[in-house]
Amino acid sequence: MRLSWNEIRARAAAFATEWAGEGYEKGQTQLFYRDFFVVLGVPVRRVASFEELVKNLGDKRGFIDLFWKGVVLVEQKSVGRDLRKVLSH
Repeated sequence: MRLSWNEIRARAAAFATEWAGEGYEKGQTQLFYRDFFVVLGVPVRRVASFEELVKNLGDKRGFIDLFWKGVVLVEQKSVGRDLRKVLSH
């Protein structure tokens, strides 16, 4: 069932209220994105995967927080973490 824009707006407002002030990346990433995909009416398990193995620059390997092939790649950090420092290592 396709959601109307009004339903998406209402779900987005509830999502923003529920997640306001949160920021612990390690413990909340998968819950956050599960709830986010509910806003869009998309079952996250059908379209995305968590902790997907990726090749970094050089020979290093790492993990990306969320990967939806051909659509989005997500790497997030806890509130207050400097993403520039993380990416430079």
